[in-house]
Amino acid sequence: MKKLNFITLIIFILLTQSCGIYSFTGTNLHPDVKTVQIDYFPNNAVLIEPSLSQEFTTQFQDLFLQQTNLSLVKSGGDLQFEGEITGYKINPMTATAEQTAAQNRLTITVNVRFFNNLAEEDNFERSFSHYYDYDGNAQLTGSLMDDAFNEIIERITQDIFNASVAKW
Repeated sequence: MKKLNFITLIIFILLTQSCGIYSFTGTNLHPDVKTVQIDYFPNNAVLIEPSLSQEFTTQFQDLFLQQTNLSLVKSGGDLQFEGEITGYKINPMTATAEQTAAQNRLTITVNVRFFNNLAEEDNFERSFSHYYDYDGNAQLTGSLMDDAFNEIIERITQDIFNASVAKW
């Protein structure tokens, strides 16, 4: 009986070990990938918000530092990200009876080039965008702009992360 329990335990251990490496962040990285290079994303949009490039780049780097064990390097990374902010626009979304905007939408678009130097078939160039709706009477400054940037940048960086290393 003890021998049967021991054999069952050994089989269970072997089966669970064969499931492979799992990451709770959902990454699907090759074990040889150790470094990530995230270049500065300049703002090449028609409308330019001066702080956007730095905020985007910093939050994108922070995402990789928090959700992976990769080291951030300035050049020669196993994974490389480069690109630019290509769109920053504010459009009215709904109108009032007085023909004024009841709600505005800020949309930010980022073009990203991703290079996996250990698996070139994963490379891509793609645009990612997201938006933030706010009251038509409000000015997009101060804490409202901070909230908008945080929500948009969080969504875009997570989408880039998912497309590149989580392969979603």
